[in-house]
Amino acid sequence: MDKKIHAPLDAGQIRELRAGDYVYISGIIYSARDAAHKRMQEALDKGEPLPIDLNNNIIYYLGPSPAREGRPIGSAGPTTASRMDKYTPRLLDLGLKGMIGKGKRTKEVQEAIVRNKAVYFAAVGGAGALLSKRILSSEVIAYEDLGTEAIRRLEVENFPVVVVIDSEGNNLYETAAEKYRRI
Repeated sequence: MDKKIHAPLDAGQIRELRAGDYVYISGIIYSARDAAHKRMQEALDKGEPLPIDLNNNIIYYLGPSPAREGRPIGSAGPTTASRMDKYTPRLLDLGLKGMIGKGKRTKEVQEAIVRNKAVYFAAVGGAGALLSKRILSSEVIAYEDLGTEAIRRLEVENFPVVVVIDSEGNNLYETAAEKYRRI
């Protein structure tokens, strides 16, 4: 089913999402990849505040290419989500409600998604140039020294994703594989 949602997320939006839903996100999301996640973990370990408010927000696992003239961002395809899995449960426990990436998540992340009533979305890998057209603005807001792995504030409009793991723990990768096996 196709759904349109607005970010930051609210509990009602998340509750209605089901694994397999096609979703179009509009609003503000944040980008962060491996290096930014590591730096956020270090800040938390030192008792320092994070550079973004996680509450109800979405992090897109993204390291964009440089923007072409007249564009806010370059190619903006998803990064493999499992690379952030060692950091994700803690961020979910601190209020993060959504993640966009590609690929499977660990059992610990899946449990944290259910525990925190969050959601994991997948964006289409290899479609970065097309996905970038759904990003209206991009601003580096933290860790500028990390280059493409800096944290960015992104304004998106009708950004296309698929719900992979919903707030109840339904996992599209598992249910789709099982359905295929039966066929």
